[in-house]
Amino acid sequence: MKQKDLEKMALEMRRKIIDISHNCGHSTHVGGALSMVELMTVLYGHVLNFDVKNPRWDDRDRFILSKGHGVLGYYPALLLSGIISEETFNTFMTNGTDLIAHPVMNMDLGIESSNGSLGQGISMAVGIALAAKKKNKPYNTYTLIGDGESNEGSVWEAAMLAPHLGLDNLTLLVDYNRMQNDGAGKDIINIENMPERFKAFGWYVIEVDGHNISEIVDAFQDSSNSGKPKAIVAHTIKGKGVPFMENEKSWHHNRVNKTNYDLAIEALNGTQ
Repeated sequence: MKQKDLEKMALEMRRKIIDISHNCGHSTHVGGALSMVELMTVLYGHVLNFDVKNPRWDDRDRFILSKGHGVLGYYPALLLSGIISEETFNTFMTNGTDLIAHPVMNMDLGIESSNGSLGQGISMAVGIALAAKKKNKPYNTYTLIGDGESNEGSVWEAAMLAPHLGLDNLTLLVDYNRMQNDGAGKDIINIENMPERFKAFGWYVIEVDGHNISEIVDAFQDSSNSGKPKAIVAHTIKGKGVPFMENEKSWHHNRVNKTNYDLAIEALNGTQ
């Protein structure tokens, strides 16, 4: 996709996040979904190699959402890239649905892994990338973690292992929004030097404005990471695009009622 088309996709993803957050009638993890929109837009609209007619294609690129509670930023990407239908998308959180509040592995819907327990997805991604190396497969593996998720020790176990194994077919996306359920990340476990941490572990690190499409595209296309896994540390804003949700910890997990829905859609329509 061209940049203009990616920007349109990002805006539509935000609308879809607000739509299903409201329509499901439950509290949802809306803030952290809005912060990852541009990352997911570029990934699914420009980067990933997949076949919508054959979601089990053996040489497809793999994406693992380690930050499983960010699923509202995942399902719209699957929808807008043609992997799932509007009918399936609109079943979110209904009885019998395949689309619940955290991803559940369903290859036919393009969902590579089940995730909810924080810190596990990145470990799975390391294993998948290693399998590709051992089998001489051409696919790349991508995974997205949250900075709050990085309080988990298993994130750093995987972060140590990936460079040791030389997994230059692995790209890590860090949704660095500095806000988690209990408040500002720096007040819980301070990881303000996130890029330096990954560099110290042996990753090739690129910092980007996580809401700047062109910077994200350039970061994905940067092939200077020979022999190293790549970490794209994206500086983002929790609740991005909806002013009353931005940097508000109350919108980590909250219910979008009719009043909030109308305000959010009005704000998004004003950015078109």
